[in-house]
Parts: sequence; structure tokens; C-alpha cells
Amino acid sequence: MAGTFPSVVIENLQPLIEGGRYPIKRIAGEDLAVDADIFKDGHDVVAAVLKWRVLGKRAWRETPMTFIDNDRWRGVCTLYDEAVHEYTVEAWTDSFRSWQSEFAKKFEGGISDLQSEALEGAAIVKVAAKRARDRADAARLREFSKQIANGANSEIYAITKSGELDVLMATYPDRSTATHYDPAPRVVVDRQGALFGAWYEFFPRSAEGRDRGSTFRDCLPRVDDAKVMGFDVIYFPPIHPIGHTNRKGRNNSIACEPGDPGVPWAIGSEAGGHKAVESSLGTLADFDWLQKEVRKRGMEIALDFAINCSPDHPYVKEHPEWFYKRPDGTIKYAENPPKKYEDIYPLNFRCENWRELWAEMKSIVLFWAEHGVRIFRVDNPHTKPVAFWEYLITGVREKYPDTIFLSEAFTRPKMMKALAKAGFNQSYTYFTWRNTKHELTEYFTELTQTEMSEYFRPNLWPNTPDILPPVLQNGGRPAFMTRVLMAATLSPLYGIYSGYELCENKALPGREEYLDSEKYQFKERDWNAPGNIKDWIARLNKIRKENRALQLYMNLRFYPAENDAILFYGKMTPARDNIILIAVNLDPFRKQHSFVDVPIEEFGQMETDTYQVHDLLNGARYTWRGRQNYVELDPEIQPAHIFLVRR
Repeated sequence: MAGTFPSVVIENLQPLIEGGRYPIKRIAGEDLAVDADIFKDGHDVVAAVLKWRVLGKRAWRETPMTFIDNDRWRGVCTLYDEAVHEYTVEAWTDSFRSWQSEFAKKFEGGISDLQSEALEGAAIVKVAAKRARDRADAARLREFSKQIANGANSEIYAITKSGELDVLMATYPDRSTATHYDPAPRVVVDRQGALFGAWYEFFPRSAEGRDRGSTFRDCLPRVDDAKVMGFDVIYFPPIHPIGHTNRKGRNNSIACEPGDPGVPWAIGSEAGGHKAVESSLGTLADFDWLQKEVRKRGMEIALDFAINCSPDHPYVKEHPEWFYKRPDGTIKYAENPPKKYEDIYPLNFRCENWRELWAEMKSIVLFWAEHGVRIFRVDNPHTKPVAFWEYLITGVREKYPDTIFLSEAFTRPKMMKALAKAGFNQSYTYFTWRNTKHELTEYFTELTQTEMSEYFRPNLWPNTPDILPPVLQNGGRPAFMTRVLMAATLSPLYGIYSGYELCENKALPGREEYLDSEKYQFKERDWNAPGNIKDWIARLNKIRKENRALQLYMNLRFYPAENDAILFYGKMTPARDNIILIAVNLDPFRKQHSFVDVPIEEFGQMETDTYQVHDLLNGARYTWRGRQNYVELDPEIQPAHIFLVRR
């Protein structure tokens, strides 16, 4: 009967998403800390290990878990392989330590007749000698067994305190009745780019800022400008052939004038579909050339994966069953009332032939991955089944495990979370619409200090081609400076859509949309126009790359500031060798000042100690003392501080 039922209880394991239904996320080289409640009946001593392995491998790696308090245990391991792992906890009754504790208590309590206890201990050590794989270890354990069996009580007591015996018995424990946590949860281990990166989005056709189209071969000056600003990901909207039927004109007009380039998201023409490129941009060979040039610069290209088809897409003729049909048999175009997209047909992912459709969609991503693309920003994933994304992302990453998927889903919170759980490495957020101190604090506390932090990596965008929020429309240059600063420091991942650095803020009246949107026309720009904030952005990206605390995600903490117009927060490394404090004026129109509450107890500072804060934005250094310190921020001159704390 022995060993046919669990000998130890293991429960409340964390981190665990939906009972293990979905994996958590980590970065290669990052620690995974696992906690669990571990206990058993009676007074026996329990031992436990944290175990982990790459999914599909036979051999487990393991590390001892340590007791915290109230039957709570913790184990920490470091994950190095970019792959899906599984992890679990194994626990058992530690018969040696149980005997060791019992013998010591009885001896210290003055009990003299301990012959039975001595024989019991000798037997436990002797059996361990049989498990020893090293001959020298086995011999030493047999020697200890004899000493315990034949020794006086005081000698045995001394042996129970032997560090050598402790190590040997811990090396060869009796785990025959061990309990395992089952099924083993999973963890997806990504490359560093999944957690830390700065994205710069621009339309290749507007690279030169002229009133006529640019090509892939014209994009290098824009790429180089982005590199000078410190960006490492170049994100392109769709680069595929654009349809002609119902092509949109300027400002989303249904009347298209000759020469209007159309909307890149209306994909497909006689030139091909999602595996082709728009001929006005060049050829696939030209794209491959640009891809290599970007890689040479230490950057990479992210492509937009938009599952839209124009009425001219080859799929319409080849697979009409993949689309939604009206009662009269015609194909239904896309709608998002009151918006209508007459130039786009959506695909029906629940059509009768859905397996073939799903496989074709996966083949598109694999096609571009074979051309060196490893980052995909996915357009509107919330309008497709979550199960489809699990299928596609898993399938692509089986062949290209370094692939990164960004979910562009500005939708209901639970759907955004479900997509992240299903496999998206990064996610868009509501940051674009969070403006007040309360909104920002509440939202980012949820993102970084709740279960969401285990699977949801926020990629913050203060603007997109679709969204020009009111704070940028009305706040002028100071708003552009503070919003990008917060995006760059609240999360290790952020991006901007080109024109942001020029503080472009002309909107359609009463709308959160750009006037003369680049989605519908070529965009004329002076990339060095007066009033630009390119130097400010470059400084931010330099600060991010030089301070490891800003490259982490779960370490964000908010601290009190007396003025609600001042947001005060910080990040530090686990070793506290890089401590950053940030104060931001949320009011783009007026100077604001406040006393801020510095968490000196977290830095190892005493209340009376002085310490230096070095403003990395302008080089100024200040000597602060204790908790309460003063900041004053002028939106036109110095809208924020990024302080490096020097203890």
C-alpha cells in the first residue's frame, strides 16, 4: 500500500495561469521563481525541488526549494533556452532530517535510552549508501552508518550536526514516495527583443517625405534617422499589392482620384496577395536587400500581418468559400459601424473549409519568416478566433522560435488578455487614453503587479496611424515630450508612428484621427522641421539602453507626490545597483511643483542620509536627504526628470 497515494500535499502553485491552461512568459537568461504550499500529515520534515526542462526533453533539471513561512516554499531557476519549457515541483518526506531532528530533541531533552533511535538512523544512512552513485560517497555513508549504530549518544548527536553528512544525505535522498505537481505548467522563453525594444513605424511609400511615392531603395535615410534616434525595430504597415476596386481617396473619401495610392490594408490585386509586394515599392528582391541593410545596422524589420483582402485579391476567385456571403450570394465587405470598408473583404475563419484557410494564413507568416522577418504586428487579432491564433503562433514558433507577435487589439480587456494568453508575445494597451495620475497609476499597477504581468507584455504607443488622441491634439510640444517619455519608461517596450517626432497634431474635427491621414495619401514632410523632438527621443532611448532597470517590466512602482499633476514612479534592478526615479508634469500648459516621497527604505538609505540624484535628461545633479524632496517642472523647459540615484 505504501507509495500508492501522495505522501505530501502540493497546492497553490504560482505562477499559474488558468490552472496551467496557458503558459507564463519569460526572457532567456531571466529567473523563474516558483512558490507553492507544501506540507504533510504529522511532524516529518519535508524536502522539495523545483524541476524544469525544455518541452519534449526527457531529462529534468532541478534546484532545491527553500521554506519561507507557513508551509510556503520557493524555488528559483534561470531559463536560458529560447523554447517552451515545463516546470513542476517534487516533494517528499525527508526521513533523514526527520530522524536528525527527532534524535536531537530527545538528546537535548535528557533522554538517555536512544538505542532504538540510533539503529533507525544508521539504517537510513546505510540505505542511502546503496543509492549513492559515487563509490567514495557510498563508502563514506557506510562509515557514518557504523558510527551512528555503535556510537555513544553524545557522539551520535555530534554526527547529526555534521555538515558533510547533511550534504551527502541531501545528494542521495529517498524520493521513492515523492509527490509531483501535475500536470506540469509551461513557460514560453523568448529572446530579449520580446521584452525590450523601441519601435519606429513609417510608410515606405512616404520615406522621402515627398508628394509622390518612395520605394524600398529610398528607405535607408529614414532607417538611419530612426537609428540615430535610438530605435531598433522598423515597423512597416502592409507592403503588399493594393487593390483597385473601391480604392479609398484622401481622408477616407470613397472617391479615388488618379494617382491616389490607396490604403495598404486593402491587400491584393492582379499582382498577387499576401506573399507579394506592392510594385510601386519595388520587388521582393528589393525588400530582401532592405532587410539585409536594416540588419547590418543592428535593427530589424517588423511587418504588419493584416488578414484583409481587397475585392481584387487572388483568394476571391480561387477560394470564394473563404469569405462571408450576403443572401444574394455576393461577398460581404468589412464593417465596423458606423465605419464601412468597401475596399476590404474579411475572411470567414469558421467557414466549412476552415482548416485549409488556417493553414494558408500560417503559410503567409512562414513565407516572410523565410525572408528573414521575425517580428509581426498583427492587425485586429480580436476579430479572429482565439483558437486560430494558438494554432498559427504555435506552428510558426515550432519552426522559428525567435518569432515575435504583437497583438494590435484595442478592444475589451478580457479579449486582450485572452490573446496574450494564447501566445502573443506583446500587446497594445490603453496607455494612449490614460492621462490622469489616477488612471495611469491604476492601469499600470494592474499591468505590472497582478497576474497579468506573467503573460501580458505591454507595448506602449502614444500615437498610431489610426489614433491621434486629444492630449496630443491639444497639448502641443510638451505633451509630445511627456507622452513619449512615459511610454519609454513605464514599459521596456514602446513605439511611435512617424511624424510624432515632428509633433504633428492636425486632426479631423471632433475625431481622434489625423487630418490628411497618411493611410490614404503620400505624406509630405520636412524630417528636420523646426520644433522637432528628435534629440529628446534620442536621449530617452540612450537612457533606456544604459540603465538596466528600464529594461525590466515587473519592477515598476509608483510613489506619492502631493500634487496630482505630478506623476512620480521608479524602477530598480533586483541587486539595487541601478535605481531610477521619474517625475513627470502631466499638465502640458502650466509649471507644476510638488514634494515627492522617496522610498529610501527600498534603497538602503537611512532617514538622515544624503544621496545624489543625477538628472539623465539634462545632466543636473542634486543632493537630496530623507524621504521628502522637492521637484519643479516647467512643461516648456523641463517637463520631466529621470533621476539616477547614487547612494
